[in-house]
Amino acid sequence: MSILDIARPELRALQPYQAAAQVVETVRLNANEAPLSNATDPFRRKLNRYPEVRPEGIRAALAARFGCVPERLLVTRGTSEAIDLLIRGFCRAGIDNIVTTVPTFSMYQHYAEIQNSELREVPTDPNDDFGIDTGALLGACDANTRIVFVCTPNNPTGTTVPRAQITELLQQLRDRALVVVDEAYIEFADTPSTSELLDQYENLVVLRTLSKALAFAGARCGAVLAATDAIGLLNAIQAPYALATPVVECVEDALQEQYLEVAAADVQQIVAERQRLSAALRESPIVEKIWPSSANFVLIRVKDVGRIRSACEQRKVLLRYLGGTLSDCIRITVGTPDENNLLLQILSELEGAD
Repeated sequence: MSILDIARPELRALQPYQAAAQVVETVRLNANEAPLSNATDPFRRKLNRYPEVRPEGIRAALAARFGCVPERLLVTRGTSEAIDLLIRGFCRAGIDNIVTTVPTFSMYQHYAEIQNSELREVPTDPNDDFGIDTGALLGACDANTRIVFVCTPNNPTGTTVPRAQITELLQQLRDRALVVVDEAYIEFADTPSTSELLDQYENLVVLRTLSKALAFAGARCGAVLAATDAIGLLNAIQAPYALATPVVECVEDALQEQYLEVAAADVQQIVAERQRLSAALRESPIVEKIWPSSANFVLIRVKDVGRIRSACEQRKVLLRYLGGTLSDCIRITVGTPDENNLLLQILSELEGAD
């Protein structure tokens, strides 16, 4: 069985847009491009020409970094575009559904609503460090479930999902649904990527990004790793020229070995700061609970969210305030040592004012 058997039937034979041919050292009169470059254009590849339809150099470099062959990878505009492509490619509007946990990354819900696909949310227990219940996830699936999203480390909780649970989901949903493992924060965790399982499970999809560990959120570059048939379908759906020339050039530079080494060292510094910040927050009487995190942020429960928010905003410190079952919680991104110290100082001053 091909993974395309669970894709939208009207898209299974869809072909990618046929863009004008791009051949080096030729006279290009076939794409309605401007013949002269703009006077302000500073880039190696001049912007009067379209970028590659798909940036093959970046594709190969990301495949090497993420541990798969290039044929199993599609370069996307961050993981957000990958989520959108997957839902549009596999979910029939008004018929198919998506299953995930809650709390988790809100973009799963956003793109499900755009596609008019039901989103089924399985609660996780804060008293159990938001661990997922595999049986409950599987119990929420039915014949029309097409995608199960698992975010690990999870946003906003920072918790990871054990490999055994992911494997169980893949086995039980084989030939039935995609299991999409969102690994946007994996570099901050002491766990291997599930991309190691791509050869074993055709229904596995892994999402990766350069936004976090490589500090390239502004470039909007990520990747979806999956079976070649699934990548072919997503490639047909994705708009041509998805990555702009400036993005292609800066990502090419960032993926050079010497810069990857610097980024890896920065990740270790962030992890060390996460541990220091977490230890300090545990000592604060304002903080009622701090959950273990394997990401570049920590989630805390506090006594008075409004008071903390007001004090931080007065000092121009922005935190992430959550609603629903986490209305008394705050997600704190790990900043520089000075930024973290400022936050701890604000909290200490609030303690002294009690």
